[in-house]
Amino acid sequence: MSDERLPPVHPGEVLLEEFLTPLGISQYRLAKDIGVPARRINEIVHGKRAVTAGTALRLSRYFGTS
Repeated sequence: MSDERLPPVHPGEVLLEEFLTPLGISQYRLAKDIGVPARRINEIVHGKRAVTAGTALRLSRYFGTS
C-alpha cells in the first residue's frame, strides 16, 4: 500500500468549490449576508486568512451546516 498523502486543503478552497460556486453566491454577497467585511471572505478563499470560530459559526448558520 502506498503512503502517498494528499496535501491539506485550505478551508477557503472548500468554501469556494463546495458552496459559493455551486450555489452561485458571490464573495461580496456572502460577506454582506453574514455581516463580515468582503475582504475577510476574499482572504479566506485565497488562503491568506484562517477561519475564526466566529466566522465559522456565521458560515455554518448561513449554509445550514454544523
